[in-house]
Amino acid sequence: MNTAKRAASGFTLIELLVTLALLGVLAAVALPFRALAETRAKEAELRLALRTLRTALDSYKAAADAGWIDKPTGSSGYPPTLDMLVNGAARTAAAMSSGSGAKPMIFLRRVPRDPFAPDAAIPDAATWNLRSYGAPPGDYSSGADVFDVASSSNRRSLDGSPYSGW
Repeated sequence: MNTAKRAASGFTLIELLVTLALLGVLAAVALPFRALAETRAKEAELRLALRTLRTALDSYKAAADAGWIDKPTGSSGYPPTLDMLVNGAARTAAAMSSGSGAKPMIFLRRVPRDPFAPDAAIPDAATWNLRSYGAPPGDYSSGADVFDVASSSNRRSLDGSPYSGW
């Protein structure tokens, strides 16, 4: 009778400690996987943001070359800032007469943010390194226009390449 009473009373202290130890080991194993999943998600977001920005820059250039938006004489045809892609570019007289009206030509709804930008207080357009049309590859100093963008992060990706080189 004493054995039946003891079996119905609940878990022993040893059983509880073993269970807690197993849960601790599982949590310790799961945390690195969570960090890895977060980094992979940010990398996918960075790829999408770079593709979106570069497509918008190319669309702006194509519109300028086609004569749909104003292109100052001697300019490269790329936008002077990333905000110009959101605010829009003035249409040419030929584009307005073709029925598209006087509304500016807009290429992006908003400038995507660099997911690896360290400071959340800076504006989205300022999170990117900007390369001018005449600048050599890798020279992300300010210029008269925006030819290319790159991440401003100094970190390296999961495959070892720097984010700024994507």
